[in-house]
Amino acid sequence: MSDHAPHTARARAWFESLRDQICAEFEAIEAEAGSDARFTYTPWNRDAEGAEGGGGVQGLMKGKVFEKVGVNVSTVHGAFNPQFAASINGASAEAPQFTATGISLVAHMANPMVPAVHMNTRFLTTTKAWFGGGADLNPPIPFAEDTADFHAAMQGACDPHGADYYERFKAWADDYFYIPHRKVHRGVGGIFYDHLECPDDAAWEANFAFTQDVGRAFLDIFPRLVRRRMHQPFSATDKRQQLEWRGRYAEFNLVYDRGTLFGLKTGGNIDAILMSLPPEATWS
Repeated sequence: MSDHAPHTARARAWFESLRDQICAEFEAIEAEAGSDARFTYTPWNRDAEGAEGGGGVQGLMKGKVFEKVGVNVSTVHGAFNPQFAASINGASAEAPQFTATGISLVAHMANPMVPAVHMNTRFLTTTKAWFGGGADLNPPIPFAEDTADFHAAMQGACDPHGADYYERFKAWADDYFYIPHRKVHRGVGGIFYDHLECPDDAAWEANFAFTQDVGRAFLDIFPRLVRRRMHQPFSATDKRQQLEWRGRYAEFNLVYDRGTLFGLKTGGNIDAILMSLPPEATWS
């Protein structure tokens, strides 16, 4: 794993830079809406959470447009417990060590016409090293134009790196972001990828370049969708639909989401892990 220390440092620097760019753009949107909302940043470390090795920064904003948006970055290292290690690529009870660095974002919007969104990219090492991540759109009230534009942006990130990337990773997102007990998808999809392995420097550079393009595509498309819908009128019925949809979103993140499980199993910051939960939701 020590061979990947420079790679981890480069990935971390990119994730933190992407965080800064995204937060600046989201704050600009708030300013356009007449709000002075800004992100607050709360550092945390795993020592304080009863674990060892690294930590992160939780970024959180609550405004007029973004009812609740979290943009977290973390870089952690340590050892998985033996039972959990068996479920992680390249880890085992005999080799439980890991490093992980990444960015995770979830935005819940005040106006139900504006889609919620999730984005995450990460670099992990065990006895192997790989990138994973993706982005998916989660509108309470879908608009075909928004869905098409979001998918076009994700395809634009994929196509230069692999002719089959978009179709593969779109299908993976459709499969992953599904709520079996409800028999519905969480949203209108996007892309999801994992285990893009880096056995050598050339593979690492290629997978890092793709991961960067996913981040850039998200930074380009999502603010455009927010600005398209943020002033659109909505009714009390629309708001009820949003709150019921948020309940489904919460169910997925608490029952099925890999990132939630990973954070809880590795001594992460509880507030940062659960920042994905909506500020308000209903169940009928």
